Amino acid sequence: GYMPKEKYSFAPEIFEHSQRVGRHYGLYEQAIFQTRVLKVSWDASIARWRIETNWNDNIRARYVIVATGPASRPKLAGIPGVETFKGHAFHTARWDYDYTGGSHAGGLTKLADKRVAIIGTGATAIQCAPYVAAHAKQLYVFQRTPSSVDLRGNKPTDPNWWESLQPGWQRARRENFADVVTGRPFEEDLVADGWTEIFRNLASLRLPESGEAKPEEMAEIADFRKMNNVRARVDATVKDKATAEALKPWYRQFCKRPTFNDEFLEAFNRPNVTLVDVSEARGVERITEKGVVAGGREYEVDCIIYATGFEIGTAIHRRFDFETIGEDGVSLFEQWGAGMKTLHGHSTRGFPNWFYVGIGQNALSVNFTAMFDDQARHVAWIIHEAMARQARTVQPTEEAQDAWVAEIRRLSVMNRAFLEACTPGYYNQEGKVGDGAPGGLGGESYGPGINPFNALLAEWREKEDLEGLEITTG
Repeated sequence: GYMPKEKYSFAPEIFEHSQRVGRHYGLYEQAIFQTRVLKVSWDASIARWRIETNWNDNIRARYVIVATGPASRPKLAGIPGVETFKGHAFHTARWDYDYTGGSHAGGLTKLADKRVAIIGTGATAIQCAPYVAAHAKQLYVFQRTPSSVDLRGNKPTDPNWWESLQPGWQRARRENFADVVTGRPFEEDLVADGWTEIFRNLASLRLPESGEAKPEEMAEIADFRKMNNVRARVDATVKDKATAEALKPWYRQFCKRPTFNDEFLEAFNRPNVTLVDVSEARGVERITEKGVVAGGREYEVDCIIYATGFEIGTAIHRRFDFETIGEDGVSLFEQWGAGMKTLHGHSTRGFPNWFYVGIGQNALSVNFTAMFDDQARHVAWIIHEAMARQARTVQPTEEAQDAWVAEIRRLSVMNRAFLEACTPGYYNQEGKVGDGAPGGLGGESYGPGINPFNALLAEWREKEDLEGLEITTG
């Protein structure tokens, strides 16, 4: 019943809607806030998970669902001297409005007499740099690798269009989006944005040579055309030619997360904004008491803002951030030491009544909210069935788990040659794909895509025999 204000909602509106969902479903009465889980361990004597917290709780739960998110631990760049800086510093995930003034909407007026450094030019800096640029006395943006910054084209929601929508429109749009971005047939692009444009171009592309075009050749040409458009947008927006040249992404589109913003490039036309390109040095050299050293020069600043994102490719133990002990005292991190082992990406042998909502051995989509919603619905269905059958425990059989892992490896979307040619980032395990590391962010995804994966799970549910799951009763 709520109409979003714009095509792309900003954080406060998303937060308000999350609260609206919480109130509607009575989740506030069931939530324990400001509490950190330290350990979960299986107690076979009572068939329950014991959950220890930072408040010395001993919570017993029949089922545990881990949904900590793939980007929940802020990451600081490994720059020497970080701890020596005597000015003010913070990570964008912990924005200090007491220091900057203002709010999410801007108005960072306390920066008027401040020299500010932003380290990073990824998806986070793309969002915050224009707001800092509007108020800081001087802004230095330190760039290791330029982002692909395409037009976002945000606009208010048309009330007439909104009124024309029929029940089920959300599902139709998200499945259509998934079809477009995975190269499946589609009649109309219902989302029609920068994410889908490259795939629309690919679907319509024909190579001039006679004979059937190779898919990889079509993809490379479509990619090149798209990135040329992105680079041309830099030239058309940024007035200083040297700055414009440094801001142009030189890699293929999906080496890095594409970004979309209408204000970032324009910010570099301000006289108080300087781009410091550190690509040749492969990053900032060091932090000093007074500021940032790059290219042999020290930039004295009052504040350093680390726009360095989140840990995504680090060890799963760090990202879960709590110990998980299953049957016979085995740690989940030992179980997954040589790689994830799951059935459909949501459960693993030796960890009864335990489920995972996240990335790994399921289907990956850039539409994270929709992807996790589908996973949650599937897990909820399994728990409902287990309870209806008066199950004591439910977990995958060894055989079913092994078969699914083999299927994932067979259908893996990872293109090692493509990822090895990319600049380091979380898509390619920080450039370590060729060193025996897993295939980066999507290295163990279900290759055919999110819609076929959801169809596979729907067919599995329709059988109602819980194939591959072992149930104990009593």
